[in-house]
Amino acid sequence: MPTVHIGNGAGFSGDRFDASLPVIQALSQKQGPKYLTFEVLAERTIATAQRIRQQDPSLGFSPYLSHYMGPALGPCLEHNITIVSNMGAANPIAGAHKILEIAREQGLRPPRIGVLIGDDLLEYIELEKLRHSPTMEGTKIDGRAILAANVYLGARHVAKVLAENVDVVLVGRTTDSALILGPLIHEFGWTEDEWDLLASGTICGHLLECGGQVTGAYFADPGFKDVPNLHEVGFPLAQVRSDGSFTITKPEGTGGLVNKATVTEQLLYEMHDPAAYLVPDVTADVCAMTLHDVGEDQVDVRGIKGHEPPPTLKATLVVEHGFMAEAEMSYAGMNSYARARLASDVVTRRMRNLGFNGDIRTDIIGAHSVLDGGKLPDEAPSFDGDYRVRLCMISQDRGRAQMLVDELQSLYCSGPAAGGGFRGYVSEQQATASILLPFGSVEPHVRVEVVA
Repeated sequence: MPTVHIGNGAGFSGDRFDASLPVIQALSQKQGPKYLTFEVLAERTIATAQRIRQQDPSLGFSPYLSHYMGPALGPCLEHNITIVSNMGAANPIAGAHKILEIAREQGLRPPRIGVLIGDDLLEYIELEKLRHSPTMEGTKIDGRAILAANVYLGARHVAKVLAENVDVVLVGRTTDSALILGPLIHEFGWTEDEWDLLASGTICGHLLECGGQVTGAYFADPGFKDVPNLHEVGFPLAQVRSDGSFTITKPEGTGGLVNKATVTEQLLYEMHDPAAYLVPDVTADVCAMTLHDVGEDQVDVRGIKGHEPPPTLKATLVVEHGFMAEAEMSYAGMNSYARARLASDVVTRRMRNLGFNGDIRTDIIGAHSVLDGGKLPDEAPSFDGDYRVRLCMISQDRGRAQMLVDELQSLYCSGPAAGGGFRGYVSEQQATASILLPFGSVEPHVRVEVVA
């Protein structure tokens, strides 16, 4: 049965830069179609990219594009491994030119790069129409400046780019799984109504998209779920067959672990309804899916069912959300918790006296931060140690946000004894909202451009 080999080299923006190298080495030994994906785009990642593009039209692609493509481009061209990535972010055309620049600097042949255009709604839908679209989840957008609006395109568009006989596919916002399903549609010729096959390819993409999560990295819990050699965890590979079944594995000699448990954990990640995992190409149902260990670090996946896709496409709007202030100070030794708590109380009271009546989040790291953060309980810990006060607030006014930072810093000499290690800053914030759009309002604007 024909087989397509797909590996993933990144699961988020800033993921390990050299993780793709063992994957490329493993793919180079395979026969038949071979693909390497980099999945680096999140909702706020693309919002940041849009800001950068507004400041400099030659930028807006992933800031880590060179970090990933630099070591991977040459070996992939040499071994006929097609790269598919959403590193195009807010400016995939500019990202394509950056890849050509990398090729020139390394003395490589110019790669043929296919770019998918059409996810940026701000290019063809009026702001007021977006602003008044019903929000399915997230923040309210009325009265706020829209910084970015990107719709999730599907895998069939990625397949159309691959039909242009390219070495690299660069997209902006698609579903993460489309980076994997697109090549499978292209190679196997799966049609738009072969729901079970499309669903299988979607779930294969869902398992690969987060990189080391499926190969033991996010699974590791020492003494409970031990994972060998996590410092050199291998990123995932999939061997996909034309009937939709596939095997998840990793490069030989790398650290990490692939078994039914690691695959199950990644499968359930962000899956609200196992019977209806929605993407633009299909509705996937994993309720009857089976997993089988078929060898060391090899899990065979079968039994995925599919149904018609939803009638709408999801889009993410990013709006301004004021300024966030974060400030921290440490206290250690005898009675340190009481001093840390007093520090937070002093700053909170002074902010009230200065006219700020909004919420101030208070954490005491080492006592109450992750599980009991935000509001300090009445009882104190039963031990002395070292604690770090963290105060955080959001204000629509940068100056008011800076006040919180300044007030905690003032405790060096105007607060409880022996505070130290101050750190504080103010940053611009964005918030997201999800809306639904009919296919017909998006499809006419999706196109493929080839940069070579």
